[in-house]
Amino acid sequence: MHTLATVVLTRNEELNLPACLESVQGLGSSLIVVDSGSTDRTLEIAERYGAHVLTHPFESHTRQWGWALRQLPSETEWVLGLDADQRLTPELFQELQQLFRVGERRINGHDGFYVRRRQIFRGRWIRHGGYYPKYLLKLFRLDKVQLDDRDLMDHHFYVSGKCGQLQNDLIEDNRNEAAIGFWLSKHIRYAELHAREEITRRCKGDRAWVIRPALFGSPDQRVVWCKRLWYRMPLYARPFLYFLYRYFILGGILDGKQGFIFHFLQSFWYRLLVDIRLDDLMAESKQVRESRQRSTEVQDPSWSTFASGEPSARAASSAYTLRSENLL
Repeated sequence: MHTLATVVLTRNEELNLPACLESVQGLGSSLIVVDSGSTDRTLEIAERYGAHVLTHPFESHTRQWGWALRQLPSETEWVLGLDADQRLTPELFQELQQLFRVGERRINGHDGFYVRRRQIFRGRWIRHGGYYPKYLLKLFRLDKVQLDDRDLMDHHFYVSGKCGQLQNDLIEDNRNEAAIGFWLSKHIRYAELHAREEITRRCKGDRAWVIRPALFGSPDQRVVWCKRLWYRMPLYARPFLYFLYRYFILGGILDGKQGFIFHFLQSFWYRLLVDIRLDDLMAESKQVRESRQRSTEVQDPSWSTFASGEPSARAASSAYTLRSENLL
């Protein structure tokens, strides 16, 4: 029988965690919660649901997941990696039960499975604007998964082997975001990380990704392909174009009032913040390069005068000496 561990990352998730842990009860997996310093009732809730609780300081989502996966017992074969604001639908629960049933052939030959995410924003299912269905790799073999340390804003699980797709939904509903100020403050922090991640990947070029970008590849390969295209678009214009594309062409307008708030904030306001910060970082980088160049010129004045097209006194003296020796 295949062994499965469900792993959940937490920090102050008392509003989200009960629904998450309730949805995996009876799945037949071990349950591990990795917390990074909760000050609310998160740990109490985790223990009430029988989770094995580990604590570790948070650096980034990717590093936290890397640490969490390294703590799993060696006999663990499969991992279901969830965020605290995600929960299984009853249909997905049953599909997972069947998938791990003894003798189920579907799981053999696969190294991971994509799950269809259903995004809820302030009580509204965001069904349009290209946001549904969105496939996330959430179920994977422990010995086949890869993480990318350059993921600063979020995390992604990558599997190079064969992956399948599950047919039912994973609900993502962060109930903390009912207070819009929480969403705004979180995304202001994310914008800084997003900008730094983009400038790092721009510098790396083709070596910026752990998987090959492909428009017609896996869901993750398509995302990477789209990000590369996004990086080539002009700053400040791309948030505006992205909002128009999502809201009108992809039908985000059909998501109602909450849908307008979500699409406007997520595709325009947030992307504009990223572009502003990215522009700042690029300007700062340019200033550093120019400062280093000026420092080099000050240390070697002959190079400075040569670069400006004027012979230095040292060069003129050498030329005079050479001519004098020839005359002799």
